[in-house]
Amino acid sequence: MQNTIIIENAKKTDLPFLVDFQLKMALETEDLVLDKTVLEKGMTSVLDDPSKARYFVARKGELLAGMLMITLEWSDWRNGWVWWIQSVYVDKEYRKEGVFASLYSHVKEIVLKTEEIKGIRLYVDKRNVRAQKVYEAIGMTGEHYATFEWMKEF
Repeated sequence: MQNTIIIENAKKTDLPFLVDFQLKMALETEDLVLDKTVLEKGMTSVLDDPSKARYFVARKGELLAGMLMITLEWSDWRNGWVWWIQSVYVDKEYRKEGVFASLYSHVKEIVLKTEEIKGIRLYVDKRNVRAQKVYEAIGMTGEHYATFEWMKEF
């Protein structure tokens, strides 16, 4: 069925779509132009070595509608893993159709079934109010932590 959203692990053949989605996401949400070559290498590295991260994709029929990446954080307080959602993108054509909610539900179901995984976190650009509303609508809260960072320039 064309309207059904299927969530699965990304495949190496998805790489061109994943790269395109991340280029669009960075430009749309943070006004950043990413280096496509560096991005392709980074994403290929994850697809070749799932210990670095894990991509999930949302498909509607044969078309890729959205994606997210999971990275790991060890929590000594919880004696378990926290999954960080990163690199979220839903193609403009499929927004407001439950694509992100389906991706999130899939991830949450894995977390609920896996004893060693204790929770889910994500960060969002403070200016991305639309995304914050989506995250609140699915039951996430931004009340507990503020995120600080230092990154080398690229």
